Amino acid sequence: MRKKILFILLCVYGIQLNASYILIPMDDSQKNHIKSYGIAYWALKGELEIHWLLNYRGGSFMIPNAKAVSNECIIRGISYEIISDAQGQSILTDISNPEINQDAIKLQKAPRIAVYSPKGKQPWDDAVTLVLKFAEIPYDIIYDEEVFLDKLKDYDWLHLHHEDFTGQFGKFYSQFASAAWYQSEVKENEMMAKKLGFNKVSLMKLHSAKTIKNFVLNGGFLFAMCSATDSYDIALAAEDIDICESMFDHDPADKNSNNKLDFSKGFAFENYKLSMNPMEYEYSSIDTYMTRRQYGPTQNTDLFTLFDFSAKWDPVPTMLCQNHTNTIRGFWGQTAAFDKRYIKKGVLIMGESKAYGEARYIHGEAGKGTWTFYSGHDPEDYEHRVEEPPTDLTLHPNSPGYRLILNNILFPAAKKKKQKT
Repeated sequence: MRKKILFILLCVYGIQLNASYILIPMDDSQKNHIKSYGIAYWALKGELEIHWLLNYRGGSFMIPNAKAVSNECIIRGISYEIISDAQGQSILTDISNPEINQDAIKLQKAPRIAVYSPKGKQPWDDAVTLVLKFAEIPYDIIYDEEVFLDKLKDYDWLHLHHEDFTGQFGKFYSQFASAAWYQSEVKENEMMAKKLGFNKVSLMKLHSAKTIKNFVLNGGFLFAMCSATDSYDIALAAEDIDICESMFDHDPADKNSNNKLDFSKGFAFENYKLSMNPMEYEYSSIDTYMTRRQYGPTQNTDLFTLFDFSAKWDPVPTMLCQNHTNTIRGFWGQTAAFDKRYIKKGVLIMGESKAYGEARYIHGEAGKGTWTFYSGHDPEDYEHRVEEPPTDLTLHPNSPGYRLILNNILFPAAKKKKQKT
């Protein structure tokens, strides 16, 4: 029976035994880095085991040679090379050299992906759904009702859409209170909160935040960008504290909120101060948005650098930082960057701007799972403003900033390695 199954698989995938591997380079020779992640995910869905070659030609993929894979690469416009079994084994042997900062990680199973996002998401809203669609990586949309109904257990990886977990509707009130999209967002959230038995949107969002935290503690992989990063941590730290003014929840905020925060409940940040001004487009001192407006950087100087980790000793951050460059162009968002003074000890900073004391890309473990926070909104839209059209990724197929998002998509597929001691 096992031989019969193997024969069927060989027929389905057309695996050619004399030319054993397809190498998808991820250095500057790659025509479409973004879609390359999609082909890796597609191959995993077809139950082909992949080697992710960390620090080898920009984090290349090596897949068993199959006609279906090469055809798909051609259709999607992805650069690839067919290499012999001897060449593939030589690459793996060279990579295993302890003196070389490279490693080969097996990707074994396509992660089940969910995106926490409102049903009425605006077209300018979220870089992650944009890149998932462009890379042709499937995902499901869930939101507060699905979280309430315990649907998170059906997924391995969760992205938090550009979100405000504090219940202050993104603090857009001062600029957009009369905008139709803002009024619709408020109405829909208030109706959902009532449906689920919460008398405030902030309480519904807190329930979602705590449920997501349990998802991570039980082994889930969490990825968040822009305001979903700091607002998430703030919501957890502000449990049982009313930090919302009356235009958000119809009663006054607790003026003593800053003295009551419990930073131990959040993942990433501590010792920050909340912005209690409802007219200020800011949640707290975590974000450097306001100081950036005063002191820079400019678009030409807004850069951050990825750290160089040991592939063999620190495979997780190495996977998350795979790229064809270590210097990434910065980009704004409601949460533009993290002030390093407020990042907890033990949190791993993977990308930073030393010139401005900012962290842009951070990671940590919690229970059996992990979380990754990435500041800014759209890696290829520097200023990114509300009501602007979405980015056309056909113009940015080799975006280093978008590659960081997609590293997180494949990371949960990696075969777990024993920790070195």
